[in-house]
Amino acid sequence: MAERQLAQILAQLKSSRAPYPEQVKLLSKAKLALLKLGALTPSLDPESTVPAAVLALARETYEQGALCSIRAQDADAFTRYVQQLAPFYALPAAVLPPNVAERNKVTGLYLLLLLTEGRYGEFHSELESISTREGAGSEDDRYLGYPIRLERWLMEGSYDRVWKTMKQGEEPCEEYSVFSEILTSQIRSEIASSSERAYPSLPLSSTKSLLFLDSEGAVIEFARRRGWTIKDGQIYFPTAPAVGGVAAAAAAADGTISSDDGLAGEPAEKEVSQMVLENVLGYARQLETIV
Repeated sequence: MAERQLAQILAQLKSSRAPYPEQVKLLSKAKLALLKLGALTPSLDPESTVPAAVLALARETYEQGALCSIRAQDADAFTRYVQQLAPFYALPAAVLPPNVAERNKVTGLYLLLLLTEGRYGEFHSELESISTREGAGSEDDRYLGYPIRLERWLMEGSYDRVWKTMKQGEEPCEEYSVFSEILTSQIRSEIASSSERAYPSLPLSSTKSLLFLDSEGAVIEFARRRGWTIKDGQIYFPTAPAVGGVAAAAAAADGTISSDDGLAGEPAEKEVSQMVLENVLGYARQLETIV
């Protein structure tokens, strides 16, 4: 009886897009059914009598809960469901055959959550745990590959590639698009910080392309939030670098700037910032030409 009720609830969750509070009520009913079936968590006892079909329903309940939570942008609830799924995903295939597609979808979403929250250590720990699973996916998997590529590009400073991927709608499914706006905001913040380190000022028109904003009005609003000054079509950053760009890198190579000057590492950092900005600006200009 409880098993049939649970299957009906799951079918209802998957077939309708009810408001999130209603989905939460359905999920609560599903968990009560799991409690009656003794399947809220998988047993490590080899003598356990819970059939694989019931364990599969329990796993599906938590997966549906995770997807409902992420669509509602409830990160805390999503994280709880991921934690509840962990022991099910750790079961050997002989006990519970894996549903690889759904498992990788939820895991990929969790990787994206860690990425958008800047929890890079946990991101890599999760990747390591994935590699130990039976039938583990890789970057070739459409769900796992997406956050893996984004993380690598973000670490490289290849913000243009991240932006292009989101601009072209390359997310593997609807739930992944929830993170696009968050990542876009993070990229703009990183580009803005790089601009402040690399240049004393930039033309307003270039900054529009650089930040992937739709209008100069949006740039002006963004500049005000950052505390930038706008005058005569030029954006001035709060603190101009003492030595900038390629000239600074050449000076460092010649030995004219040393660690004793208190600027060790700064020119190289600015040169890297400029390289990142040039890559992004080049892509933004190409995009404008195409449009």
